[in-house]
Amino acid sequence: MNPKHPSESVTILTDLVLPSETNPLNNLFGGELLARMDRAASIAARRHSRRIVVTASVNHVAFNRAISLGSVVTVEAKVSRSFKSSMEVFIDVWVEDRESGNRTKANEAIYTFVAVDDTGRPVEVPAIIPETDIEIQRFDAALRRKQLSLLLAGKIKPSDATELKALFL
Repeated sequence: MNPKHPSESVTILTDLVLPSETNPLNNLFGGELLARMDRAASIAARRHSRRIVVTASVNHVAFNRAISLGSVVTVEAKVSRSFKSSMEVFIDVWVEDRESGNRTKANEAIYTFVAVDDTGRPVEVPAIIPETDIEIQRFDAALRRKQLSLLLAGKIKPSDATELKALFL
């Protein structure tokens, strides 16, 4: 299986915030944003694996800025690292200023997907070869996040969390 670059999985979804998608403060519902991020991330994971993918976890979500009614929202997703059958997808959410057209980062998230066959069994996915500085940073951090998750779930011993230990030594 040939390795791939994160750029091969890039998915960009742009949409308008409509009244039915907002709360009483006229800001986008958090759940609506989560759904948009899940859709973009699943497409990115599918592009990387060329398989059916399922959401395994939402590892991190930061609602840093409210997104108001009428805003143009762009969700950018890209596979940041792959493991045996799972892929970490990093998502950036941008809001476009109506007058200037300038984009401001509003939110970010990290989702994990698993590639499966037609019967739902996990299947192997291609490795990732990061190219840019940010891709390398996200690639390296993904292993630490995975080890932390496995450690907290009791699936690995602290002594096996080598990337986490390296942070403190």
